[in-house]
Amino acid sequence: MWELSGPGAKSSTLITFYPAFMKRELDIAILSDVHLGTYGCHARELLNYLKSIKPAMLILNGDFIDMWQFRKRYFPKEHIQVIQRILKMSASGTKVYYITGNHDDLLRRYSDFSSGNIHLRDKLILNLKGQNYWIFHGDIFDLFIRYSPFISRIGGKGYDWLIRLNRFINKLRRFMGMSQMSFAKKVKYRVKEAVKFISDFENTALKLAAEEDYDYVICGHIHRPQMRAEEVKGKKVTYLNSGDWVENLTALEYNWGRWSIYEYDEADFQYVNPILSVKEAREDADEEVVASPSVEEVFLEIIRKPVEGKQSAG
Repeated sequence: MWELSGPGAKSSTLITFYPAFMKRELDIAILSDVHLGTYGCHARELLNYLKSIKPAMLILNGDFIDMWQFRKRYFPKEHIQVIQRILKMSASGTKVYYITGNHDDLLRRYSDFSSGNIHLRDKLILNLKGQNYWIFHGDIFDLFIRYSPFISRIGGKGYDWLIRLNRFINKLRRFMGMSQMSFAKKVKYRVKEAVKFISDFENTALKLAAEEDYDYVICGHIHRPQMRAEEVKGKKVTYLNSGDWVENLTALEYNWGRWSIYEYDEADFQYVNPILSVKEAREDADEEVVASPSVEEVFLEIIRKPVEGKQSAG
């Protein structure tokens, strides 16, 4: 886990890891770019993470379901279990905000929908401790930043095939006792054009946030977890990015008035507490589902009223 150590801090620090059997209470958890319905999505790892936290608010900041590449024949049980886990969290009191992104833009026609603790939005404005937050996926910046041919090539189906190859090779690496690696991540961070695109994206977010008088701007979209504070035209603005669950397996967490970046580590979830194993088995049984739903069925799962008698919230 990385932490923003103080107001305006620019560096990140490696800090405490948490065993899986300890359910951590958080004020806010932010996920983005999960891309459910694609081969690159690390749904099992995300499910482990979701089971380990108890946030008061969960924000899904775009591209949660990848409707661009959605195929009815590929929507594994673990992917549906992620949706059901989030519905279960909302039924237990977690306020869930689903913010639309470019890969799930079909849901924008339902923006401002609310049912129980589930809220569908295009953006979210928060005020925490007197500071204004602007939270949205970030694909709007594609209008301001010209895509390079390289970025276009690694997008869409080509990117998905790269991720599939990456997962196959990582299986071989694990079999040989080697650590996992992300090809797409290494390529993006080493190619000059990709690095420039990421830098332009962050600078654009900071500039527009300052112009709109926001103290924080929180995005996803570019699959790069980040914490960066800058002074823009005399105003200090902090840019945060929650990363993704395809390459980096990261989330933003807010607790005790501080932001940190959580980074998934498989070793944290290898220990199973015998006392909790029966409870976990029952929870898993409750989440047994039939795979291969349609887009409509997935959407109905998301917007289904989580608890009978709950009132819609704004």
